[in-house]
Amino acid sequence: MKKTLLAIAAAVLVTIMPATHAALVVIDPSNLTQNIMTAARSLEQINNQIRQLQNEAQMLMNDARNLTSLNFSALNELRAALSATNQLIQQAQGLAFNVSQMETEFARLYPNAYSASTSGSQMATDARTRWRNSLESLRTATKIQSQAVQNFASDEQTLTDLVNRSQSAVGALQATQATNQLLALQARQAIQAQQLQITQDRATALEQARQVAVQERAREVRRRFQGDGTPYTPITVNYYSH
Repeated sequence: MKKTLLAIAAAVLVTIMPATHAALVVIDPSNLTQNIMTAARSLEQINNQIRQLQNEAQMLMNDARNLTSLNFSALNELRAALSATNQLIQQAQGLAFNVSQMETEFARLYPNAYSASTSGSQMATDARTRWRNSLESLRTATKIQSQAVQNFASDEQTLTDLVNRSQSAVGALQATQATNQLLALQARQAIQAQQLQITQDRATALEQARQVAVQERAREVRRRFQGDGTPYTPITVNYYSH
């Protein structure tokens, strides 16, 4: 029985071996190489496309960061500080800041010369008003100075916040917005300096005008005291005439 099985297996092997040998002979090595090269090139193209898609995705992510808005605004604080200074100027007493109204009051209170119809009591009243204007202008200047000092603390905090956000900006938009707010802070401080300079110069100008008016009033009082008629001339009087 065993011999019979061995004989059958040997016959089968003999029959298969020629067919296998024939199949191996049919394969074309050059065609196989070409197929391998084609597959390699296709794989390289796929890798290039993947890298391109990755680069485009990175660009989109960068664009998203550049377009990210800064979640911080110091505009309200800057406007509040500027508004506080403006209110002090608007509340100022004395000579008006309005141009047309100021010109009218200045011409009346600081005349080049007094007319003969101006009474002495009116000149005294005007002198008192001029003194009050000088005092109020000095008071306004000192208020603006005090307000400027109060703004230092808030300006320091705002500056710190803006610089920190500018340095930690994730994109160009945030950096630009932080820079713009820093420029706004600088502009607000420049405006405040102008306001302070205006009030100080105004106080100086009004005091100088008051001193000129004092001199003119003194000249007019002296003129009225001396009079405009014929001055007195002494003559000899004889009480015991014959």
